Amino acid sequence: MKPILSLILVCLLSGVARSVNIGSDTSMDREQEYLELNYRFENQLGVRLDTMENLALYKEICSWIGAPYRYSGESMDGIDCSGFVSCIYRKVFEQPLASSSKDIYKEDVVPIKKSELKEGDLVFFKIRRKTVSHVGIYLGENLFVHASTKLGVIISSLQEAYYAKYFYKGGRIKN
Repeated sequence: MKPILSLILVCLLSGVARSVNIGSDTSMDREQEYLELNYRFENQLGVRLDTMENLALYKEICSWIGAPYRYSGESMDGIDCSGFVSCIYRKVFEQPLASSSKDIYKEDVVPIKKSELKEGDLVFFKIRRKTVSHVGIYLGENLFVHASTKLGVIISSLQEAYYAKYFYKGGRIKN
């Protein structure tokens, strides 16, 4: 559950960061602040700050959690799965993606096996069709973030029966 805890960590970071005055001028102060944050999070959540591979990814995901679903939406007011993935990739990786999950799969990724997935890779699903119709971002330990039609932007597990049934392939962005 490290990715979930890491996400919670990032979401809480701003509040705790204010309490320890992040942004001081000396490297000694920054090191002390980092150690204090790390101590708090390790004790509260069981996660060390240095375990996250891409802090920017988690910060951006955190800002989207709970955003409602809207077909063809591209904002916090409403977003669909491919819009969400595209927004994250544009902001975090400065990588534009195609506009639909099917086109992202066809044009932007190299297919990979589930066992090869790494943080930031994409996961694709074939739901109610014989073609790719859903996409999310893999976080690690079988967890992924996506825009669900019922709950908006959430974190789910590839091991949930529904997602296990419809999982198609993983994908890594082409270089």
